[in-house]
Amino acid sequence: MNRYKRIMLKLSGESLAGAKRCGIDETRLHEYAVQIGEIAGMGVQTGIVVGGGNIFRGLSGTDKGFDRVRGDQMGMLATVINSLALHSALTAEGVKSTVLTAVRMEPIGEYYNKWRAVELMRQEHVVIIAGGTGNPFFTTDTAACLRAVETEADVILKGTRVDGIYSADPEKDPAAVKFDKITFDEVYAKGLKIMDLTAITMCRDNNLPLIVFDMDTAGNLKKAVCGESIGTVVGKL
Repeated sequence: MNRYKRIMLKLSGESLAGAKRCGIDETRLHEYAVQIGEIAGMGVQTGIVVGGGNIFRGLSGTDKGFDRVRGDQMGMLATVINSLALHSALTAEGVKSTVLTAVRMEPIGEYYNKWRAVELMRQEHVVIIAGGTGNPFFTTDTAACLRAVETEADVILKGTRVDGIYSADPEKDPAAVKFDKITFDEVYAKGLKIMDLTAITMCRDNNLPLIVFDMDTAGNLKKAVCGESIGTVVGKL
């Protein structure tokens, strides 16, 4: 039985790069589409926000001489490319999906608004929300939390390549300890870099629980949706 009726799934752009480390790994894209199609087939209303770091990251562009606003706009366009790729992969799996964009760019995608997004979810479309918040200086993590709050999602699921939140980077520190559950205040206090502080604050202030889990293992998305003990839970569930 599904624990959640409506979710917001956050995927990083880097995760779509897979083994390629940049660009889009078609194998990884297919694997994600299969997992997303599985929960859509279970009747879970699904929204998705994808990052763009596999193509261009606005903040890092400032180190190379890009104006921050222009760099962030380039990053927004990168999220649109990733969203279209995911849309295509879902279509190939027979999953109904629609791309909404935070800035107008019809016919590439419909212009986002809450009511259209919710309507599509109720019609069993996977809704892929591209373009971040549509504003510079905000990350796609913040965009995912904002869209989750707006669409009244039950939970935000952050799919990563790590199986939860650790006290330190487990890929660099073998002594890092995994948290099964943690509060948003503890995330602040411990300085854990799971999302930027704007995103964390939005989740905390709106009582929106967050689950961080390993999306690269097939079947994990379904387990998270069904309420199995997986990854790390942030907030109250």
